Amino acid sequence: MKTVITTGGPDEFFKRGKRVAQLADQGKPIPCERTISFEDPEDLARLVTTAKLLLFREVRDCPGSITDLAMRLHRDRSSVKRDVDALERIGLLEVEEKPFPGHGRIKEVRVAAEQVLLAI
Repeated sequence: MKTVITTGGPDEFFKRGKRVAQLADQGKPIPCERTISFEDPEDLARLVTTAKLLLFREVRDCPGSITDLAMRLHRDRSSVKRDVDALERIGLLEVEEKPFPGHGRIKEVRVAAEQVLLAI
């Protein structure tokens, strides 16, 4: 699935909905994509920080636990956790709890989309 991150207001939202409805009416396939739209560009700017982009790339290249990611990125675990939570909240990352043999459970972080497009 492709995820598109963009800015736009209600008009853009309804324009996308109309396009999907037209495709459905014509019996054409509807693209499998998720759009994350920010009405306020400042909200988007808070998402697209250097630290969050590096974290996203690291997870994309090699999923792992928050502790593992913090060690690989040479960052504090709590700051990585905050960034993971922010990226999970908007749907770019997924966190899954898995059994960790001999040690209880572990939360694995992985990307939620095969492709992410930033369209401003």
